[in-house]
Order: sequence, then C-alpha cells, then structure tokens
Amino acid sequence: QVQLVESGGGSVQAGGSLRLSCAVSGGTFSVYNLGWFRQAPGKERQFVGAVTRDGKITKYLDSVEGRFTVSRDNTRNTGYLEMRSLNPEDTAFYTCAAKRLWGAIGSPSTYDFWGQGTQVTVSL
Repeated sequence: QVQLVESGGGSVQAGGSLRLSCAVSGGTFSVYNLGWFRQAPGKERQFVGAVTRDGKITKYLDSVEGRFTVSRDNTRNTGYLEMRSLNPEDTAFYTCAAKRLWGAIGSPSTYDFWGQGTQVTVSL
C-alpha cells in the first residue's frame, strides 16, 4: 500500500516562506504524478499544484503561480511544495496526493493515494 507523509507545515508571517515535503513509501515512486491540495475552514478542497512523474512538467493554481513551486526528487521518493511570499489567504490544511495518470490532474476525486496533511498558517 502506498503511503504519503507530509511534513514542513507551521506558522509563518505574511511574506515568509515554507517548504512542505511529501515522503512516499510502499510503491514505485516514479510511476506516480504528485499533486498538492489545500483546504481552508469552510471551503472546498482546492488544487494547488502538481508535477509529472519525471518532474519535467508542472501545473499550478493561478493564484499561486510564481510564488509556489512543486518539485520532486525520485532518488529520495519525496515531493516538495516550496511556498514563497505567503499571505493569509494561503492559510489552509495542505495535503499531497498521488495518481498514475496526468489527466484531470486538478481533480481530487481522480487521485489514488493521499497523505494525512499538514497545517499552514500565515499571519499578518
């Protein structure tokens, strides 16, 4: 069974940065595309970004483009979400997920495996 474990969340002031990690075990890491999602209280789960199996193609939510970077290290079985210029609207519970096919990469219902998530809180 594939397992995903996030780390790196926490509290930061507006304008700051955080890097989330997603450690994957129990499967062949390089066959899965990785996605990142977030959910704020009272809101629906939102696609943040994703990276292909080989790390060469990424896709982002418009509001994070240029501030967030999704990447992966297939030698370490780990994915990353680098977040810069954070603002209070980025406050949410962030989760990584994995799926084999790139199609509908922004749709959470298409993902096969999910991590437990990590909280990111941005204050003024």
